[in-house]
Amino acid sequence: MFPQALRTRCFFRSFSHRRATFCLVRPPPRMVKYRAYRKNRTRPRRESFSLPGLIGEEPFLANELFGLFGSHLFDDRVMRERLPLSVYESLREIRDEGKPWNPEVADIVADAMQAWAMEQGATHYIHWFSPMTGTGSGKHDSFIDGVKQGEPILNFSGKMLAKGESDASSFPSGGLRATFEARGYTAWDPTSPAFVLGTTLYIPTAFCAYTGEALDQKTPVLRSMQALNKQALRVLRALGDTETVSVQPTVGAEQEYFLVDKDLFDRRLDLKVCGHTLLGAKPPKGQELEDHYYGSINERVREFMRELDEELWRLGVPAKTEHNEVAPGQYELASVFATANIACDHNQIMMELMRKVALRHNFACLLHEKPFAGVNGSGKHNNWSIVTNTGKNLLNPTDKPEENPVFLVTLCAVLTAVDKYADLLRLSASCPGNEERLGGNEAPPAVVSIFLGNALTHMLQELAEGHALQKEERGALLTGVKSLPLLKLDDSDRNRTSHFAFTGNKFEFRMVGASQSIGLANAVTNAIVADVLHDFADKLEGADDVSAVVREIVAETWHAHGRIIFNGNGYSDAWVEEAERRGLPNIRSMVDAIPALTTEKAVKLYESFGVFTRAELESRAEVEYEAYGKMINIEARTMIDMASKQIIPAVIKYTTQLAGSLGAVKAACPEADTSVQAELLTETSDLLSDMKVALAALIDITEEAACVDGAETQARVYHEKVVPAMAALRTPADKLEMIVDKDLWPFPSYGDLIFEV
Repeated sequence: MFPQALRTRCFFRSFSHRRATFCLVRPPPRMVKYRAYRKNRTRPRRESFSLPGLIGEEPFLANELFGLFGSHLFDDRVMRERLPLSVYESLREIRDEGKPWNPEVADIVADAMQAWAMEQGATHYIHWFSPMTGTGSGKHDSFIDGVKQGEPILNFSGKMLAKGESDASSFPSGGLRATFEARGYTAWDPTSPAFVLGTTLYIPTAFCAYTGEALDQKTPVLRSMQALNKQALRVLRALGDTETVSVQPTVGAEQEYFLVDKDLFDRRLDLKVCGHTLLGAKPPKGQELEDHYYGSINERVREFMRELDEELWRLGVPAKTEHNEVAPGQYELASVFATANIACDHNQIMMELMRKVALRHNFACLLHEKPFAGVNGSGKHNNWSIVTNTGKNLLNPTDKPEENPVFLVTLCAVLTAVDKYADLLRLSASCPGNEERLGGNEAPPAVVSIFLGNALTHMLQELAEGHALQKEERGALLTGVKSLPLLKLDDSDRNRTSHFAFTGNKFEFRMVGASQSIGLANAVTNAIVADVLHDFADKLEGADDVSAVVREIVAETWHAHGRIIFNGNGYSDAWVEEAERRGLPNIRSMVDAIPALTTEKAVKLYESFGVFTRAELESRAEVEYEAYGKMINIEARTMIDMASKQIIPAVIKYTTQLAGSLGAVKAACPEADTSVQAELLTETSDLLSDMKVALAALIDITEEAACVDGAETQARVYHEKVVPAMAALRTPADKLEMIVDKDLWPFPSYGDLIFEV
């Protein structure tokens, strides 16, 4: 809420009033205002963020929470109310039709946006962006622009809305900017709505260097969306569609996470510094009984989820599904589909609020891909599709997919793109934490494949080989209980081991890590599909027989890229061997994945469609190598600290007590059998010795790695030498945890962390 001085009276400077004018700023009660609006309005609800099945077209609130939806969002509804029609239409055309930026609207929008934000209690604004670190960033600026006669002058111009300046030297640039070259710019993204969080107006922006290179996660997404739109429209026009104005990728992200008690979290240095555990014995129970996924959610967690929903809905983030995940203490939150750039913003908001709301309930929210070794890790499923401005999903097979040329061409484009650029997709899901998750029988292996299901696979094969398609009629699923409804059998089952799985009218990219921005994954997906659609459009445009060309595209795709289709168990060793026979790449580590960024194939792809320049790609490779090396260095030093300052002293104390007990028993009763105590003392002492040797080795190799020159060379040393040395230290440490008295062990166990929620 505004300070008293601002609530009572202030000077307001706007583009339309060049002199300071006196006004009152009295934020009305938000719920009262919102209800009044709903009661009196006659126009239909906004289409952008509807909640089908929850709120109907009638002005009826299911409950208080739904009434909050979008109340802190400067969205289509607010813009229609507060902007002149011409300005609103200009913004709508930019957002929905890909029209160029119109600088003439900036002042008008800024004026309306500031007034609205102040009504929500905002005193500051921020140009909010996602740098290559993946976290949301920005600099808070006050609306106050001076003082006149002891009263604040408020100013927020179109120039201030459209462009900001940030210290680019504070973020990794991979050599694009020298340390002394600090200037960087943020540019307002009018396709993503602004919002108020706390007392700050958040303005979604792109972030670029002084010389124009992209330094963020959003700019490549926006560029790739332009490329995909252009090539998809070419294909649609060639197939006879004259109505579609724009085509946009839509995305729905499923966010997995862990909740642990904050008091227990604070007692573990590895969790506080690294976001995941570096040491710890596997608990007696994990996800073995598979009883957590559909288990009840305890009241404390449910309260956290309720408050998180409330916070997200205020910001127009349509959080839809929340439930337990496979492991104890693990959960998932999914959002409704939005255009790719807005979905990226939604996921960043979601991660930020999950951490903040968790603290209010004395939880720590863990977004690391593998918080606990031997326990199911956390991913982020990126559900991707392509939709026209008229609402047509290009990946909707309809009842007769074999007779749907738009679907066939789009499907073939995805198959070709994923096979051709599997290395770039693998890279987009690379981060240090995801290395521990991928391939662990809980996430897809490192070999990228596509699941289509038997029905679509059979259809493509028959069409490619020129056979008449014999579609199998699916009957009803008989449960054996007369009172239950008959369930129609789907054409295909689902496959949870697939990397890129077709799930009815979208593809689910399941490799992305829980802590990652979804920006790169979507920039890559958009760009590679645009590349293939470009080739298909070249074939289709001007063709005498379009249907024949579509059949040709299907046949060529099947014979050249059908190898990417795999409908079996991706966790099996047999598939890894089969993938090798098919010639599919198996990129096991992040360090091995990074070179894909700078291949001539990648440079040609990205420069052709204006997604990345060669310099931007080289810089991002440098940033990835540096990020990997820095993270492993931090983890190694944290492990050294915990081992030397916590575990070894605790074990020495335990062995001392054990030796004292052994001596006391022998003294009190010489004939007593003390072999168990003796064996335990010997075993503990041997493990302590092993741990001391491993610790010394880790210290030496970590210091050696820190002195290596060159980001790539250093990253490989960390991967090939430091990581194995950390594993060697962990082995005796985890064995000791199973022996040493729990009261003496210096930090909470896995069982404490995942079951005391």
